[in-house]
Amino acid sequence: MKKYQGKGVYGAIAVGKISLFKKPDAAVKRIRVVDTGNEKMRLEQAKTLAIEQLQKIYDKALKEVGEANAAIFEIHQMMLDDDDYNDSINNIIDSQSVNAEYAVAVTADNFAEMFSAMDDEYMKARAADVRDISNRLINNLSGSVSFDTDTNEKVIICASDLAPSETVALDKNKVLAFVTAHGSSNSHTAILARNMNIPAIIGAGDEFLNEIKDGMEAIVDGYTGEVFVAPDEVTKSKALEKQFADEEKKRLLQELKGKDNVTLDGKKINIYANIGGVENIGAVLLNDAGGIGLFRSEFLYLENSDYPTEEQQFTAYKKVLESMAGKKVIIRTLDIGADKQVDYFDLKKEENPALGYRAIRICLTRPDIFKTQLRALYRASSFGNLGIMFPMITSVSELEKILAICDEVKTELNEQGVEFSDKIELGIMIETPAAALISDKLAPMVDFFSVGTNDLTQYTLACDRQNPDIEQFVDTHHEAILRLIEMSAENAHKHGAWIGICGELGADTSLTETFLRMGIDELSVSPTFVLKVRSAVRSIDLSK
Repeated sequence: MKKYQGKGVYGAIAVGKISLFKKPDAAVKRIRVVDTGNEKMRLEQAKTLAIEQLQKIYDKALKEVGEANAAIFEIHQMMLDDDDYNDSINNIIDSQSVNAEYAVAVTADNFAEMFSAMDDEYMKARAADVRDISNRLINNLSGSVSFDTDTNEKVIICASDLAPSETVALDKNKVLAFVTAHGSSNSHTAILARNMNIPAIIGAGDEFLNEIKDGMEAIVDGYTGEVFVAPDEVTKSKALEKQFADEEKKRLLQELKGKDNVTLDGKKINIYANIGGVENIGAVLLNDAGGIGLFRSEFLYLENSDYPTEEQQFTAYKKVLESMAGKKVIIRTLDIGADKQVDYFDLKKEENPALGYRAIRICLTRPDIFKTQLRALYRASSFGNLGIMFPMITSVSELEKILAICDEVKTELNEQGVEFSDKIELGIMIETPAAALISDKLAPMVDFFSVGTNDLTQYTLACDRQNPDIEQFVDTHHEAILRLIEMSAENAHKHGAWIGICGELGADTSLTETFLRMGIDELSVSPTFVLKVRSAVRSIDLSK
């Protein structure tokens, strides 16, 4: 097995045999001619044919990649009529008494070199367009035929480079992926590959092209830009697993995007996403989540060399709320400690940090840090649909202190004339057995519960989630855990609060029906699991 590294331009996995893209032999010779008029007539005929060919390619591209991406082939047709381009070709024919093929080739080199020398990356990529239309003219002049696969088997097309027209001309039914030794991510070829949903890698290098042969088995990973030639069974097996997961996700995306999260008997549930920073918002929207059920605010602290200011936090929270355009965004307050350490907090080393000084315990003993975060959150609330969630709650007195500090912040903001929403939902995480057992006392004080099943599991089973040696004893489906969740759900609903799950168990589709029968109102999962959970919800009938 040998691995080659390029740049992925469309994320997908392909496994199959290599087919080398052999361009027509259009080696251009300089031939002296007597009748230059005849050469110019041949050129016009080649241009007419090229425009017809490009129109067909445009029509094909229009169906496959849309008008915006097909427009390049209208531009190619216009380039064929460009005065500077044509004047150059005709001048070379006349002044040097040479054949049209040679005149086109020289002009192509000159214009491509001109574009390549420009500073602008987009303009540099236009060199490929000039070569594309020029090669088409030369092929038409010489009578060469374009590439086609001679097999009905789907293959991985490998080439030095691919022109945009060559990319579109490929029969998608015969192409698993394509890999080029050269090329630019700004090229139309790369753009077209993305829009045609063809796994593609550019810049795999000359070594790759020199060492591969027709019929060799290969794996193309458009996500990582890796090409594995003659892969071993372990690598192949992993690639096939990744491919299956990828295809399943895309199938669900096509089938379920925009659909309701509703059971066969009509019960609706919210499916939200968990994210760790602003940069993950795109994944939330791409996977069609109904909102954000857990926004981990500690990234602001982990990525900073000092306590993030109110303004820094406000900017981040405002951005996520605006980006979600009115969809629910639940932001968890600071959860530093345990497995997440920050130097400038000066936290003491603890024998068992999971049971130590963390999360809300830090916030309540360092109220200045807590109030700064709350001020930023309340200020940002005017820009979207905000929920604030407090972690590691174990008592009523803790929650009373939290709510008192929230009231202080609101009073200060009112006095300063700072606007904030009056529709903010306040909630707590149920991630300790204590919180679950007194959930009847906590529920009247908040708008919602969110069950953190990761911590709830470790605290209920006395199993450190960071210790691999006791993994065999960690039963995430343990009856005690499920009873605590069910108890919390009953008490939430009894007192007018809603309840969600934001821990890993939320994505465990073997428990989805169990959770729905408990009365869970929301499941918040990693963005990639949103559609999988939606699929599970839509297959359940709670009336049976």
